[in-house]
Amino acid sequence: MDVDLRLVRYFTVVAEYGNFGRAATTLHLAQPSLSRQIQRLEAQLGVRLFDRSPQGSSLTDAGRAFLPGARTLLQEAERAARTARAAVQPRTVTVGCAEGLVITAWVRELRRRHPEGQVRTRHLDWRDTGALTEGRVDALIAYKPLPFPTNGFRVATLHEEPRVLVTSASHPLANEKAISLRALSDEELVPCASTPVVWSTPKPVGDHPAPLQPAIDDSFEDKLELIATGHCVALFPASDRRAAVREDIALVPVLDTDPCEVVLVTRADDPNPLLGSLEDVARTLLGRVPPKENSALPVSCPPRRLGQGRGGRAGAAMGFGGARR
Repeated sequence: MDVDLRLVRYFTVVAEYGNFGRAATTLHLAQPSLSRQIQRLEAQLGVRLFDRSPQGSSLTDAGRAFLPGARTLLQEAERAARTARAAVQPRTVTVGCAEGLVITAWVRELRRRHPEGQVRTRHLDWRDTGALTEGRVDALIAYKPLPFPTNGFRVATLHEEPRVLVTSASHPLANEKAISLRALSDEELVPCASTPVVWSTPKPVGDHPAPLQPAIDDSFEDKLELIATGHCVALFPASDRRAAVREDIALVPVLDTDPCEVVLVTRADDPNPLLGSLEDVARTLLGRVPPKENSALPVSCPPRRLGQGRGGRAGAAMGFGGARR
């Protein structure tokens, strides 16, 4: 015989209260509905479990005989469920975060929603392009462009943000509230191959000649030194505040550059439910992706395309991935 455990639970509550009305209130059911459920159980068992009267309900002999077994049945079902849950390792997810991004609020909210899960983070150096493909992280939150092929991955755009000019505090533009890209017409701007950062080719400052082109293994801090000394400028995503801690470097909003995209990258066949929750958390905290708009300058003063500077040098070592940093 198939006995519905839900009906068995209803029976034990009515037996405890001796009254269908109070039992229905406890179970958040309408009293007529509870009565019908008990009648279904009686029909399944083939016996009458309660004697009903205006004063209340009392157990029949069959009901008294059934009650201990009913309670044991419910206890064993709960014990079996706990045992099954304990046999499964807690769901875990490791979230990789690219340089310049801060995801603390996202991780905190994900942990709040899934206290039974384990959420780990790994902040990745720009050189660590294989963390997702090699399985060391389950998700990657990064800026576009990505430093690896995306075949077999799901790429979801989470957010778009503007760029800021990063320049020496003594630069003529350093005290502006905001600038247009046309203000950088004297700079040879070279976009990176694998990050949204755009660097200018180093140039002379006063009597000081232009420094050598940075090498591919030069650090981010080495390149900030070139900015601080006035030899070059850069365009950063607005949320990348790594340069803001230096008093000799200024950050100025740029009004008319293409926005930077923040994306969530996961393996296309990964069934981990925490990944879907992570995307929902990110969208909730960041807001929906706004529609893309054309942010070009007026036709009368078109900006020079990034990467097509006056000197024609590629500036490959200024890139942040692949052949460029």
